[in-house]
Amino acid sequence: MTAVRIHEFGGRDVLKVEQAPRPSPGTGEMLVRVHVAGVNPVDWKVRQSGGRMLNVKLPFTLGYDVSGVVEEMGEGVSQFKAGDEVFAYLSLSRGGGYAEYAIVKFDEAAKKPKNVSHVEAAGVPLAALTAWQALFDTADLKEGQTALVHAGAGGVGVFAVQLAKWKGARVIATASKENHDFLKQLGVDEVIDYKSQKFADVVKDVDVVLDSVGGQTTTDSFKVLKKGGILVSIVGPPSRKAADEAGVRAAAILVKPSGEQLAQIARLIDEGKVKPVVGHVFPLAEVAKAHEQSETGHTRGKIVLRVVEE
Repeated sequence: MTAVRIHEFGGRDVLKVEQAPRPSPGTGEMLVRVHVAGVNPVDWKVRQSGGRMLNVKLPFTLGYDVSGVVEEMGEGVSQFKAGDEVFAYLSLSRGGGYAEYAIVKFDEAAKKPKNVSHVEAAGVPLAALTAWQALFDTADLKEGQTALVHAGAGGVGVFAVQLAKWKGARVIATASKENHDFLKQLGVDEVIDYKSQKFADVVKDVDVVLDSVGGQTTTDSFKVLKKGGILVSIVGPPSRKAADEAGVRAAAILVKPSGEQLAQIARLIDEGKVKPVVGHVFPLAEVAKAHEQSETGHTRGKIVLRVVEE
């Protein structure tokens, strides 16, 4: 099968589109014919050097988001059958999404939302699960509370603002000027241009901050939280000392696969409550261009790789 593998860590030149052995599903696993694979910042971070921390074995097939069709099932899989359209987020240490076939554990997958294409579905899993686990599992966001979502037009931000609105929260987002109308169409109540405004000067009494930026943004976010509020970072552990001094809570999360949560997200997509947003579609052979775009940090919504022409 065709796959994108790395044989060493480094720049985009280490991405090799090549023939690789087609995997076979073990107990509790499925072989999925990948139609479209999602691209996330973690992909190029693993490619550069992060794979060492994850102890990935080289050669390694990158990719953690897939949307495709179940081809074959291993023992113990009764939740799905051959021919089912599914989408999934694969664990960071295993990867395998940038390929014609990928191994997906049954509890990582859910039925693909019926109302969207594989292109849109492939952009959902990692980003939407990150937003869900940050806002609901960690921050316990409730109806009537206020959430501040940094980088609201980015991959995670797009889902975070929509999920927070679905929950009944008031939503504030930071974004560049060109994304303000787009975010308001998604339901955001207030958008702040981070290039011309300091959000800490105009925002106060926030219950939850979702931080995908880090650095000074994290420091300033502590100032806008109400006492007892919580900052959830997806870019590394925030300062406990700074949180304590501000009288707020702080947490960092690393997204986990969850077929059960993906099924809930799929229902919201089919009900029109959440809309996937894909900013760029590249063919698998142009994976280096996809990584280059992701590395800019300025993509509206998600980037995906088309493996099968639909």
